Amino acid sequence: MSPRQSNSQRIGCSKDRLAMAVDLYRVRNREAWEDKDAKEEDEEEEERKAREKEKLFPPLLLPLLVTSSSMAYLALDVCGFPSLQSAALLRSRFKSRQRRRQVLARGSIGQQSVPAIGEPSAKSKNPFPGKLEADVVVIGSGIGGLCCAGLLARYQQDVLVLESHDLPGGAAHSFEVKGYKFDSGPSLFSGFQSRGPQANPLAQVLDALGESVPCASYNSWMVYVPEGEFLSRIGPTEFLKDLETYVSDDAVREWKKLLDAVLPLSAAAMALPPISIRGDWGVLLTAAARYAPSLLKSFIQMGPQGALGATKLLRPFSEIVDSLQLKHPFVRNWVDLLCFLLAGVKSDGIISAEIVYMFAEWYKPGCLLEYPLDGSGAVVDALVRGMQKFGGRLALGSHVDKIVVENGRATGVKLSNGLFVHAKKAVVSNASMWDTLNLLPKDAVPNNYRDQVQATPQCESFMHLHLGFDAENIPEDLDIHHIVVNDWSRGVDADQNVVLISIPSVHAKGLAPPGKHVLHAYTPGTEPFGLWEGLDRRSTEYRKLKEERSEVMWKAVERALGPGFSRDRCDVKLVGTPLTHKRFLRRNRGTYGPAIKAGEATFPGHSTPIPQLFCCGDSTFPGIGVPAVAASGAIVANSLVSVGQHSELLDAVGI
Repeated sequence: MSPRQSNSQRIGCSKDRLAMAVDLYRVRNREAWEDKDAKEEDEEEEERKAREKEKLFPPLLLPLLVTSSSMAYLALDVCGFPSLQSAALLRSRFKSRQRRRQVLARGSIGQQSVPAIGEPSAKSKNPFPGKLEADVVVIGSGIGGLCCAGLLARYQQDVLVLESHDLPGGAAHSFEVKGYKFDSGPSLFSGFQSRGPQANPLAQVLDALGESVPCASYNSWMVYVPEGEFLSRIGPTEFLKDLETYVSDDAVREWKKLLDAVLPLSAAAMALPPISIRGDWGVLLTAAARYAPSLLKSFIQMGPQGALGATKLLRPFSEIVDSLQLKHPFVRNWVDLLCFLLAGVKSDGIISAEIVYMFAEWYKPGCLLEYPLDGSGAVVDALVRGMQKFGGRLALGSHVDKIVVENGRATGVKLSNGLFVHAKKAVVSNASMWDTLNLLPKDAVPNNYRDQVQATPQCESFMHLHLGFDAENIPEDLDIHHIVVNDWSRGVDADQNVVLISIPSVHAKGLAPPGKHVLHAYTPGTEPFGLWEGLDRRSTEYRKLKEERSEVMWKAVERALGPGFSRDRCDVKLVGTPLTHKRFLRRNRGTYGPAIKAGEATFPGHSTPIPQLFCCGDSTFPGIGVPAVAASGAIVANSLVSVGQHSELLDAVGI
């Protein structure tokens, strides 16, 4: 036997022994966890019996809560009550930790934050920041998942976020190519600087984490519609001037009639801070009772007619438009466009409260739009900083292969590299409902739940165009945002009909090299996945289809940038398809999200039929869009802690 063969055998034996030792270690740890779980279950049963004797807050404020805020109503209706037992179980399991921990006041942020769990030694094979377990394991680092994880860390819970990508942020992540920093998703923001009870949900989470996002402010975007091209401005009177100039006096009268009816309703739609909502009966204390005076005040200010109108907040927005007898084609088309850009459905499918909230942000005095100076990735960075400040952990390149269900409960996740990560209290999935379903063992999922998920209609996918180009010969007064609608008669949800363009380097110079611009154009959730399904990304057929389907975006870009722009002189040209969307964002069929229409169905709640498994993100209430997914993450985090802790946080951030 040669020395080389002998060494190989020794190495092989060493590997076998190491593997056996690792397996034994896992078994013993799992046995220890199971023993500890059994002991905790006995304690939980005693606490549960004690809680049953407690008297719940009288639900006399429930009608007020229902009519004043769709968020509060649906939090009660679909977010918590179907699984009150699992919610009670989770709160009890957190109780022992809550006795030892206190919520930090806002003034202490950055001074008394919890130290991060220690890094593994150089000899360790563990790629994670810390141990392979946490109180709560969050699957995915989208805006919803990071908001949930950040608040849980703020509540002093041990939270670990597992992200498959090598960058955090999900659909909101940024990436860099040749010195150009691109947004992959949202680029139209507002409300970052808002504070207090009526603030944007994302702003409330950032405030709770003691983080801020420096932004440039502006109040307009360019619009290219069949009626003409004009600079559309937000605010109560500016858009009326645009309608008078480019459309007609009848359109002005109808738009003013719509604003007069909708803006008073915003007092009801915004009466409850999104961060006060939770998915159980505790919402009556953290929301209804806490904000009862402001709720009553808003109803008094609206008067009887306005209060009656507030009951429509849970209905499709088209019902409000129809009740006002608005018939001008441009007004109705414009409303459909705003609804579709916000939630992926037209006015006959969006909940009125959601669009009313947007109207309040865009069409009241002093309204402004905002763009982060460091790109949309700065929002993600702020959420990650805030989470880590309070001891939360983020593991990149950690693809979850399946959710582990033992004895009917979600107990952790298995990664694609074979590692098991134990979740002592809960698993929260920030993946879509379809992707979450695929992570679950088939025998652990009730048939009715599986059927419901599989029957949920999907929005279509996206085409993306990312460009880096020279600013020479490009107008100096270029606007940051451009919206192109080719044909109203086809509908704003028709494929190849609407293109959105963002040129953030107009305000955020650092996103592109000196003298350059960075651009992101996309079709907003209207690209049929069926056209691309089954194609080989390396094939000639795929490349040809990319060229054909991206042409509508190229033409829109040329229209926005003018004759000084040339395709051939771009430093960076990247075309993304639904297959790109599916691959990098791990989205089922590359979808924008559920195409759930108000009045026909509601977005699912955050609990699932499997105890200790929760969901957040655009597959859950309140729905699609940055404010909505931020609210969903906050609701889940709030639901996993006691009412006392939740109230302490509201006190600490002054809401």
